[in-house]
Amino acid sequence: MSIYRNYDQAELDAQYDARGTVPDIQPILRQYAQGSAAARSTLPCELDVAYGKHADEALDIFPATVPNAPVLIFIHGGYWRLLSKNESSFMAPAFTSAGAMVVAINYSLAPAVTLDHIVDQTRRALAWVYRHIREYGGDPGRIHVCGSSAGAHLAGMLLAGTWADTYSVPHDVVCSATLLSGLFDLEPLIHTHVNSWMNMSVQDALRNSPMAHLPSTGCPLIISYGESETAEFMRQSDDFLGAWQARGFSGTYVPMPGTNHFDIVLSLNDPASPLTKAVFQQMGLITNNQEVAKS
Repeated sequence: MSIYRNYDQAELDAQYDARGTVPDIQPILRQYAQGSAAARSTLPCELDVAYGKHADEALDIFPATVPNAPVLIFIHGGYWRLLSKNESSFMAPAFTSAGAMVVAINYSLAPAVTLDHIVDQTRRALAWVYRHIREYGGDPGRIHVCGSSAGAHLAGMLLAGTWADTYSVPHDVVCSATLLSGLFDLEPLIHTHVNSWMNMSVQDALRNSPMAHLPSTGCPLIISYGESETAEFMRQSDDFLGAWQARGFSGTYVPMPGTNHFDIVLSLNDPASPLTKAVFQQMGLITNNQEVAKS
């Protein structure tokens, strides 16, 4: 029996089983952790900076090599129930060397909290960065967000046009966004194993679907995903990019052959990767393949 888009239950679960697309996720997760630990031990950084009252509401800041730098906020994935900021700063060496600041944010995990709560935390983290990042050498007028998987969903919710006034930030607080292997329409997840820890109702899914809350004015957007993603993960990104462009907003797909759902994000620490070059250009860090340190 079809559950969603002609998929039966087993097929739909397989479509949203990201782990099933790689032989073993553990070596990749170790790369996240090791790369992030190396960044913390070798780069100037401010760790565990609170953006809220809860212990989970903290972020790590990696200042740039130049003052008044553009800011990359990175939001980790993990299907809203795994990982933390401690595995999420492996791209800091490449970006700080290029003249950007990196901020890795933390949030509470499901099922202990709802998705509404997690979305609120990421928005409060962005609002904190906007208000305070100048104290660390960042430019609050040049904030760029990046997320992978569930983190791309959360970054997508930062692009929604319905929240800025509530958090007292400008509607254009996000200058550009890079969304990797994201989830933008949460309706199908209600019918999958994912909802065993997310506990979403139809209303919850709609309220937290970036596709349902596109802004009236959009920033430049980069979309990418791994070559071995499932059809549904690819469709989610393609549909969101298509809807973005249909509104007249700038959006680009960057192909990343040879990558998967989990290791595509590791390419952000390679300045020569097509994805990193695209983000550098979007942030104003390179022009015609030349580094420019803006101040």
